[in-house]
Amino acid sequence: MAQENDRQNEVSAISEVDAFVRSLNDQYRMLVVLKSQLYGGRWEPMLEDLQNRLEGKPYIFKLANRIKDDVERIHQMQAFEKEHQIDLADFVKLES
Repeated sequence: MAQENDRQNEVSAISEVDAFVRSLNDQYRMLVVLKSQLYGGRWEPMLEDLQNRLEGKPYIFKLANRIKDDVERIHQMQAFEKEHQIDLADFVKLES
């Protein structure tokens, strides 16, 4: 019985992750891909880069003109990853 409940919880968590990933638009997907490819799979250096750009400090990569929007997107995805103990880069592929 306990194994059945664990399996149901696991399936539910996977479904929730799949639903979240499907809801991501191209702007969110691009941030996930950039996190994976340019920032070693970590949100913190990307957020630091964006903050440096806002403050006129040197930055690594020009992500977009809408920096504040990107920062908010990152915080949302970061919270989702933490809550579900996943890396969205394992689920998101940027289609051309």
